[in-house]
Order: sequence, then C-alpha cells, then structure tokens
Amino acid sequence: MRELRYNPLTGQWIMVSSIRKERRWRPQNFCPFCPGSEETGYNWDTLVLPNKYAVLSFDSENVKSEGFYRKAKSMGECGVIIETPIHDVKDLDELPIDQLVKVIKQWINVTNKYINDKRIAYLMIFRNKGEEIGVSLTHPHGQYYAMPFIPLKIRNMIQNSRNYFKRYNECIFCRIIKEEIKSKDRVIYENQNFVVFLPYYSNWPFEIHIYPKNHLQYITQFNKDQILDFADAIKLSLNSLNNLFDREMPYSFALIQAPLKGNFSNIFHIHLEIYPILRDKDKIKYAAGIEMSTWDFTYDGIPEENAKKLKDVCKKVNKSYRGICIE
Repeated sequence: MRELRYNPLTGQWIMVSSIRKERRWRPQNFCPFCPGSEETGYNWDTLVLPNKYAVLSFDSENVKSEGFYRKAKSMGECGVIIETPIHDVKDLDELPIDQLVKVIKQWINVTNKYINDKRIAYLMIFRNKGEEIGVSLTHPHGQYYAMPFIPLKIRNMIQNSRNYFKRYNECIFCRIIKEEIKSKDRVIYENQNFVVFLPYYSNWPFEIHIYPKNHLQYITQFNKDQILDFADAIKLSLNSLNNLFDREMPYSFALIQAPLKGNFSNIFHIHLEIYPILRDKDKIKYAAGIEMSTWDFTYDGIPEENAKKLKDVCKKVNKSYRGICIE
C-alpha cells in the first residue's frame, strides 16, 4: 500500500508506504550494490537503479479522499545512485575528483530525466552516511525522490525569497552569499565558482552550505568548470568534516534545486546543504523535544566558533584542492 496523506495543520504531504518495512537492513555477507550482483551487473563506474522499496511509484494505485482528510496517489519515483564499484570507500572525499565528477553528472542525468515530466513537481537528490543516521546499506550511494508535490521546506524558501525579491528586487540567496563573503567569519573555503560556509542561521553545529557564485536554479545549468569546482567544494567540505574529530562524520546532505514546475529564475538559487550530526567527537546533536515540537532548533555553541574549527581543519587538508581556505 502506498499513498500520500495531507496534514491540514501544516500543509505537509506524508508519504505512507507499507513496502518500506521490507528494506534490507545491513546484510553481513552480501551487498546488492557491489559489481556482479543481480541488480548491478559488471563494467560500470557509477550506476542509477530504481529503489526496490520505493515509497513513490508511477504504478501506485489510485486513491480517493473520503470525508474530512485528504489523500492522493503516491505517484513518482525513487532511485539509488551508486557512486563507485568499490565497496570499502568510506565517503565521497576518498573518491578521485574525476570519479566525483561522474557522480555529479549522474545528478544531472537524473534532473534531466524529470525536469520536463509534468507529473513531477520536485526532485530531491540526497545522501545519508553513517550508522547514526540510519544507513541500511554501507556501499557508497545516494538517493533521489521524484515527487508530485513541493516539500514544505522548499515552499517556505520560495515564499520568503519571493517576498524579499518583491521588496528589494534581489535574490535572497545571492544576498546571503554577499553577506557571508563580506564578513568572512563563517566562510570556510572558496574556489572560482563556489563558496563553502557555515550559515549564520545554522541548525546543526557544523552545518555546511555550498553555493555557486552564479545565480542558477538547476544543476543542469552547470558548465564543465562549474561541475569540476562543485566536485572540488564537496570533496573539501567532506574531507574537513571527516578530519574535524579524527573520525568519520555521520551526516545527511541535500541538493536544493528549484521546483520543476513553474518559473523561479529570479528567486531561487541552487545549493547543497550538509547536516552533520556530531557536536563533539562522541556527542550527537539530537533533534529532540524543542526541535521535534516546534521545528525550531537550539544551537549548541556559537556558529562563528565552530566555523573557526572548520577553517583550521580546512587549512590542514587543503593540499591539492582548486581553491583557498578562508582565514
């Protein structure tokens, strides 16, 4: 059973699926994403596969709302992006830059697949890493959900950006870049096309955002140099996080693009958001009572002090990257 259920209090769509209970959970002697498995075959360097336990499917049964509550067909697709044939790679920062470029090109391919599909309103490309996050398969991979609705967080971004543009005739994302570069307090790294910073308004202690300096809405708009610099910025950011506490950093990240339906050329700016969950080497920042009840975060520490820690690590690891660490 798959269906979407609407929350009339918040305006959210909840993706309900009984098939999710059947997901493979950390198999010990078999990896379905390694070369030679039934799903993958051989002779590939990156691979996009359908998610066998998808919460969204174009084949979902039609549903009809009855009474007060609304529900809708769980239409869409979920996929897996396998990032390397090598099982034991711990994170994307261990990949050669040309392999990471291939991963990003798969993100572009997936976006191209749905960008003109009238059934899909939003595409979320994301990645989970670490047992603490709840990763079920450890082979390096990302995921995507092609959704028939625009998620609430993205709708809030659009509304706030639209309001700001109407008042100041300026993209609010571009203004954020200007403010961060101007102050330098939270900017970690910069190359020709991208800026890496810990946001002024961070939720997570070592949250990192990666913004293109050019005002773009979709990854399909990146040119060759921007793809290479994006790979460079991601690799540097994850390398810094993984060396911050001398242990692998558990995290999620999300590629935040404009919705696929509508024109957002003036008000939306593509970027990558990384949500690391450690606040110290052995301390997890939990989304607990106040965060779960209000969706408003408490911040354990001071963002500028945590940015300084990331700046220091950046200088230690930045030996072969394309940009500079910011003092």
